[in-house]
Order: sequence, then structure tokens, then C-alpha cells
Amino acid sequence: MPMLAAPTTTPGALPAGSSTTRRLGRFELRQLLGKSSRTMLWLAHDPAAGADRYLTLPRQQPADAATLEAWLRGARHVARLSHPQLLPIVDVGVEERWPFLAGPALAGLTLDAHLAGGEMPSPVQAAQWLCDLLQGLAFMHEAGLAHGDVGGYSVLIDPQGRALLLPGADASASQAAAASGSALAVDPDALRTQRDAGARDLQACGLLLHRLLAGQPALDEADPPTALARLDREIVRLGWTTPQPVPDALRAIANRATEREPQRRYLGARSLQRALQGWLDAQAAGGDGVLGLLLDRLHSVGHLPALPGLLGRVSAVVAMEQQRIDEMAELIIQDPALAFELLRQVNAAQFAAHASGGVTTVRRAVQLFGVQGLRPVANGLRPWPGALSETNAVALAASLREARVAAHVARTLCPADMDGEEAFLLALLQSLGTLLVRYHFPEEAEQIHRLVDPEPGGARGMSEAAAACAVIGVELDALAMAVARHWGFDETVLHAMRRVSLEAPVRAPDHRADTLRLLASAAVEAAAAMASREARAGASAAAAALARVSQRYARALVLGQNELLHAVQQAQRSVDAALRPLDAAA
Repeated sequence: MPMLAAPTTTPGALPAGSSTTRRLGRFELRQLLGKSSRTMLWLAHDPAAGADRYLTLPRQQPADAATLEAWLRGARHVARLSHPQLLPIVDVGVEERWPFLAGPALAGLTLDAHLAGGEMPSPVQAAQWLCDLLQGLAFMHEAGLAHGDVGGYSVLIDPQGRALLLPGADASASQAAAASGSALAVDPDALRTQRDAGARDLQACGLLLHRLLAGQPALDEADPPTALARLDREIVRLGWTTPQPVPDALRAIANRATEREPQRRYLGARSLQRALQGWLDAQAAGGDGVLGLLLDRLHSVGHLPALPGLLGRVSAVVAMEQQRIDEMAELIIQDPALAFELLRQVNAAQFAAHASGGVTTVRRAVQLFGVQGLRPVANGLRPWPGALSETNAVALAASLREARVAAHVARTLCPADMDGEEAFLLALLQSLGTLLVRYHFPEEAEQIHRLVDPEPGGARGMSEAAAACAVIGVELDALAMAVARHWGFDETVLHAMRRVSLEAPVRAPDHRADTLRLLASAAVEAAAAMASREARAGASAAAAALARVSQRYARALVLGQNELLHAVQQAQRSVDAALRPLDAAA
């Protein structure tokens, strides 16, 4: 099968009319800019248009007329796309039986040429380039089309430092859709083909990110399609001897993007782009990533929806005006959304003078607000289940139950000389990141859950911190603490609401706040152990899961296994009896 030969001259435009000028129909081929085993990119001159063009062509001529037509159908659909991160297509055609996509030759260098100059991008720059091209790639995927050959030659770095994706035409992913005259395939086989092609595109992006961070191609394979074929049987992990230090969160993202196990990969280009943007946002402490998006959503839809029966509970508290504040607080703290909103408002600037060091209990908040002030606080909450679908509401309900069990455990284990309500609320705050992601980013929350608690027989589960970094680019604790700072909580509370790392040993507490932090962490881990897939396998498995938690905290908190088991059982009974089922009418 004939192939188009590469020029033997050094890179650089050849003068028109030179004896070494190669032609392809009407085009004068000036320079081969890059190639893989599937496609190639040429800089060419089009005399008819009087302009230079980028030409994307297959490495081999189509074998027959049907294959040629399939390639052209996909290319025509690609040419209809318009997105800021996609290089526009100005012509699709055939010259000398070679199908091509032609785009304007914009100022800038291909990523391959940029890297050939010897300047390694910083991790932040690498992540930003991937975010740029993933936006264009996601747009292609959502149009029912795949790129087919994402690599260093198919990415253009413009003079402003942004990455543009040069569209490809993967006929295998688009011919079934294009045959019907629509970019959206409706045939199940065509949808499956598109999904598989999109997954290959995403893995190719992972290989590109790996190359940018490692300074060399993964598997020492310079050809992306060949490296992709090896990903199903070989493990790719970012080494520790990279040219520049790679932060752990970005390392987790890169490793997940090249994951061999399909169930642990990113679900789509948007998922990977959000993870990278979330990491970038965390680095910049602002911006439009996960943190910025979450803070925007807090203003529009609140932090969490109130549990069913909110109005009834508020009315009950108001009716208790002459009774003890402890009893009022007990009713309020059973609803995390109401407790969080009350603490948020009471820690606002207008109350700062009344509460040096911040307000950390609902009792104190009720004293400052007054019982009658509870109604406007409650009126600001969204009723259950807020903006969630029925399926996502069930998942949030399970996470809320687990958080409330942890809060009850923390209060039960709290020493008599400490405030049990503070321990209760700190355990809730240690679950804040999980709850916020479950409510505001349910798809990402489910991805994190699957990475932490995989199906039986699947790959070993990741830590929640690593899974969150891989999915949204930031740890759940960091997300929760950003929100807590936004609410006005002081540094003592911020310290105590950071969970003890599962990878770190538990050390004896140095002061009261440390003790409360350890109590809350032990309670959160115990509740998570009892809700895990392992614990659901039977009583003996649940006991073993709980035993690991008690052994971990035994010395620091003088905590026995039976004491922890009793606290968990009591907490489960209290939670189940405290409020009506979540599927009941509000």
C-alpha cells in the first residue's frame, strides 16, 4: 500500500518551486510536522487559496472506496465543529487518493516541536495544556466523534501559551453515526464503538500528561498508538525521578489517566479536565476549578439540603422556648444541613465580637440567635433532596447516615471533662468534604467511592485522599477546609476538622483540640468501616474491620475494641430512631 514519504531535508519551509518540493495534488508540501503510525501532519501551501495550511492525512491510503468514504464522512463531521480549543477545519477532500483535513496554519509550534527545543514545562503548565486540549476533545466526544490520534504532533501551542487540538478523523468511531447524517449515533454497536474510541483518546491524553511530567514517553515508546496498545497489558506509573518534583495530587491524576484497570479510569474527557482544573485551582487558591465552582454553588443552591421534616423540627424547637437549650440543640444537630447553616451564620462578622475564637456548638449559636431567629435560618435551606435526582439522593442519604453515625460515636467516646457536642459537630465537619461532593458533584463522588471501595475481585482500593485527588484534583479535607474558611471558622476548628491520615501513625494528643480531632477521626473511620463493602459481607467481617480501627487508636485514646463496638451500635440505633426515613414526605 503506498505511503507518503517524509522529506529528507532538515525542518524548515522549503521555497516554492524548489526541486525538492513535494506535491500532493494542488498542495505543495513544505514540511512534515509530525507523525504516528496512524496519521501525519504536514505544513503545506495551497496556491488556490494563497495560504499555508495544516494537512492531516492517514499514514496509509484507504484500502478501498468504502474505507475512503468512511474516513471522509468522519472528517466532514469534524469540520462542522467550532470550539476555541479546536483548530478550525477549512477544507476536507481527496488528492491523489489521499483524504485530508486542512486547517489554517496558525502561529505557534506543535507540542513536539516545543519539547524538542529542550524547555520542560512546569507541572502547572503541563496541567494547563492538558486542560486546554481536553476541553476541545470533550466537545468532539459530545458530538459523537473521536480524535483517534492524540499526541504531541496534534497539539499546537499558540503564542499566548494555550494548547489547541488539531482535530483528527477517526472513521472507526464516527462512520456509523455519519452514515445516518447525524453526529449522534443511536445504534448500540455504534455507541459502543464511540465509547471505546473515546476511552482510547482519554488514555492517549494520559500518556501525553505522563510524557510532559516524566520528560520522556511512557514505556519508552514514542509512537502513541503503539503505547496505547501496550497499556492493556503493561503498567504505567509516573516515576519518582522526574525532572521536576510532581505534587502527589497531580501524580495521582496522571497515574489514573494511564490506569490499566478500566473501572479505575476516568469516565470521560470532562472528568479528567475537572480533576486537572481542580488541582490547578487548589494551587492558585481560587479560579474556576472545583473550589471556585463549589463556592459559586454554595451561593446558588446552599451547602446541603435539609432532611425531611425540617419545618416540624423547627416548630418543635420554637415550642421548647422555655425548656433547656441542651434539648433544643439536640434536636437541631440531628440535621447536618441545619446545624451547619446555624454555625455558618453565627460565625459571620456581625457575631465575631460576641464569640472570641468562633462558635463551635449549636447551644451557643442558639443563645446568640435566639429561638425565634431559627426560623429564618431554616428558611434559607433547600428541602430534601435539593437539586439531586432520586438515585443521587439515595447515595447522599447513605453518606449522611454514615456521617451522623460517626458524630454519635464521637460524642459517646468523648471524655466527661470535654464537650460532647463539640466532638459531635467536629465529626460532622470531618465528613463535610464527602457530603459536599456527594451533593454538588454526585458523578465525581461515585467515582471516588468506586476507587475507595471497589467491587469484589477488582483492583485494590485507594485511600480516599488519593482517590479524591485522582478524580477532582484536591483532597476532600482541603475542599472542606476551604468552605469552612469561607464560613468564618477559626484556625482551631480548621485544625480539628482535618482527619488523621490513614497512612500516618496515630500519635498521642498534645492538647484538648488534638484529643477532639482524634476522637472525631476514630469515629469517622469506624463509621466508614461499618459501611464498607467488607463489613456488609457479614458480622465477622464487620468485627474485623472495626477491630483495625480500635487497634489504630487504642494507645492514643485508650480505646478498647468492645468500647468502640458498643459506641457504634448505640450510634446506629440513635440515628435510625432520631428522624423519619429519608424517603418519607417532608
